[in-house]
Amino acid sequence: MPRKKKRKRLLPISRVKRQVNDRVLDFRYDKETPERLDKFLVGQLQEFSRSRIQGLIAGGLVDVNGRVAKKAGQTLESGSRVTVRVPPPAPVGLVAEDIPLDIIFENEDLIIVNKPAGMVVHPAAGHASGTLVNAVLGYEPDIEGIGGQERPGVVHRLDKETSGLILLAKNERAHRWLQDQFRLRKVDKTYLALVDGKPPTPSGRVESHIGRDPSHRKRMAIVPESRGREAISEYKTVESFQNHTLLEFHPLTGRTHQIRLHCAFLGCPIVGDGVYGRKQPSLDLSRHFLHAYRLKIRLPGESELKVFEAPLPDELEQVVAALRAKQ
Repeated sequence: MPRKKKRKRLLPISRVKRQVNDRVLDFRYDKETPERLDKFLVGQLQEFSRSRIQGLIAGGLVDVNGRVAKKAGQTLESGSRVTVRVPPPAPVGLVAEDIPLDIIFENEDLIIVNKPAGMVVHPAAGHASGTLVNAVLGYEPDIEGIGGQERPGVVHRLDKETSGLILLAKNERAHRWLQDQFRLRKVDKTYLALVDGKPPTPSGRVESHIGRDPSHRKRMAIVPESRGREAISEYKTVESFQNHTLLEFHPLTGRTHQIRLHCAFLGCPIVGDGVYGRKQPSLDLSRHFLHAYRLKIRLPGESELKVFEAPLPDELEQVVAALRAKQ
């Protein structure tokens, strides 16, 4: 009589893929009322954002009661056992470069840099090197992979030609904390902008919706509510000149090109902004006059707000000095 073949036991998918260096975390859900899997894990893995946790679930790295979780919204019942595998940060192919950085502040959680105009924040099409991320990787290699994307450490961004303060997280816990501070509008950001002409009132508030320009996909535009995201800015006049005004802007939201669009919307585009303003700059300037001047923020683990400032770069200070001399 032929021998019966021994049936091979199939392991759960996530266990088949398990790597030696993965961090394995086990949890037990003991609440009486059911709860979504991703919501439960957000409370357990406070160093990760909800989107990062959802990515772990979608990648088959979370088991519920020994089986691969089906979806982020899967319901947990009392007594459920949850296992999460956290792989080490994956190399993203970014090159560390020895590029000087103007570091305003640094601790174990973050770096605050005074970014020069002309530097792109992270690699993208047409900008594979020479970016702020390449420079920070050259200075702090351990930042690679923080945030779970190809923009390590990046919490917010500045346009290429916008100078000034930008911060980058150095670990997952700080990355999540800082993202929450920006998302919940707890960060007070101050920009200085020199504009052509003057706004309708010396100070005010602009509320609009911003989305992709349907005619020019590389540009943004003020669009109807149904096609864009809410954008709010407050401004006040710092100094008036004959044909120009120096404004202080406080963006309450963080939409792409928000301040540049709001200045154009007010009828006073930023000097040197060839996209939303005059094609030929009204003053001798090779960039647009927009500078991230001040950040007021509560840092991870601290209770008091801290204020960081970066003075106007020399080329912008010279423009203002020349206008004052003509008064």
